[in-house]
Amino acid sequence: MKGRFDSVGRTNVIELPASGSRWVYNTSMRRPYRGNTTDPGAGQAKVGTCGFAMGRQEYYKTFPVIEIQQTFYKLPRVSTGARWRAGAPTGFEFTMKAWQLITHEPSSPTYRRLTRPIPPASKDHYGAFRPTEEVIEAWVRTQAFATALGVSIIVFQCPPSFTPTPEHIANLRTFFTRIDRTGWQAAWEPRGIWTADLIQGLCRELDLIHVVDPLKEPSLHGAIRYYRLHGLTGYRYVHTDQDLERLKAVCAQDLPTYCLFNNLLMAEDAVRFQALLGEKAEPLRTRIVKAVR
Repeated sequence: MKGRFDSVGRTNVIELPASGSRWVYNTSMRRPYRGNTTDPGAGQAKVGTCGFAMGRQEYYKTFPVIEIQQTFYKLPRVSTGARWRAGAPTGFEFTMKAWQLITHEPSSPTYRRLTRPIPPASKDHYGAFRPTEEVIEAWVRTQAFATALGVSIIVFQCPPSFTPTPEHIANLRTFFTRIDRTGWQAAWEPRGIWTADLIQGLCRELDLIHVVDPLKEPSLHGAIRYYRLHGLTGYRYVHTDQDLERLKAVCAQDLPTYCLFNNLLMAEDAVRFQALLGEKAEPLRTRIVKAVR
């Protein structure tokens, strides 16, 4: 599937379904408005995990939202996204991570998961939001899956190697001003040496939600807060009761908030946090219930 920028700078648009459990993005007003789903209200949080931390049906009973991770490594078929959407209960919300061919260069070890290796002659055409045919095609395929899944938010996580050089900033501006964002919102997770002023300025200019781990740094822009909790010392970190109390205080701000746990015991930590917020969820598997007692 080939993509291209049209005369007004948009990639070829894949028609969105008339209905779906997601937010709809009003491009004329540059602000989100509600579709037929239940979004987190001001001062409330939707809690979930990055990836299915258990069987899908069990997950749907436990959490109201999930961030799909495998779309970063290898895009599933569009039919898979449609099947997941159809199998989810009414009101369940999907977000997803953008395909690595858009954000990461082929030198990233995550490229090893691709079914087909990148040809050596084309390695300079991928990642870093480059305005190349390869990145555009990767975006069009990402958009097709996102449409089938009915996502509300797409997360663009950048590697630390995506530094604030003039070229990278220009690529970022070109990409986000040219793609069509009808039906979803863009969330950007910069890593590395980006300054707070630059992050805030670009997020405001390009209408991006600033993604952070709020236990490490504050979110600098967005009418929505989108938090990805990676663990204070790494993936194996287990969040303490004090950590979750801090997170609760952050979520008490007057903004809709998403909290997606992305550590080894993500399901356990997410269940504990839901309990702290006073949200009810059907029981998890016995091993998880024992872990959180």
